[in-house]
Amino acid sequence: MTVGLFIPCYVDQFYPNAGIATLQLLEKLGVDVHYPAGQTCCGQPMANSGFEHLTHGCNDLFIKNFSGYDYIVAPSGSCVLHVKDHLHSGQEEDKALSVRGKIYELIEFLTDVLKVENLEARFPHKVGLHQSCHGQRGLKLSQMTELVAPGFSKPGYLLNMVKDLELVPLDRMDECCGFGGTFCVAEEAVSVKMGKDRVEDHLKHGAEFITAADMSCLMHMEGILRRKKSGVKVMHIAEILNAG
Repeated sequence: MTVGLFIPCYVDQFYPNAGIATLQLLEKLGVDVHYPAGQTCCGQPMANSGFEHLTHGCNDLFIKNFSGYDYIVAPSGSCVLHVKDHLHSGQEEDKALSVRGKIYELIEFLTDVLKVENLEARFPHKVGLHQSCHGQRGLKLSQMTELVAPGFSKPGYLLNMVKDLELVPLDRMDECCGFGGTFCVAEEAVSVKMGKDRVEDHLKHGAEFITAADMSCLMHMEGILRRKKSGVKVMHIAEILNAG
């Protein structure tokens, strides 16, 4: 099994430790990981802003970089969902469809493909889990509380394997943090209020760390925590699953 590791722009530029932890975690689990050096943005920001017709270059480069691997894994639900749903190529549509069918967000790869049942990790802290919207509602990483259906959480399942980690309860476990990509720019006031509410839920229940499968959501909440001068930190779930 060969895996092409896709690291999103904001992880590469602002939170490289999340990318490094993803690589190390996969290698610990015996995965043959490759990092295509020519990779760039997947095109999601343009598409979300209404300019999907300008993403052809991103699409073609993504296909060129990743079509040769058995699987593609990325530590970002939003980028993965974009590729799954929107990757096209005028001249190589068959390759585009192949890529769309084999890209996985890190958590779903660990639970659905590798079927991990044990992790050698230790993180002796109280952790609040943020269920990111793209992961939850697009990739089905966890159940939506408004549905009358059995609950599940793939991130929670993995975090419960980490020694000495205490998952704190939340009042609104699947509430949006308000980031939403360009939404936080176009609707700044609404975005900030949503972020403050989301952070307050974690603080109320004594979280020392807030984790998620999307570093973009964590970046949004980190800004709010810093402005509150809070000692609570954010950490990508890959870093926790790789800890110890």
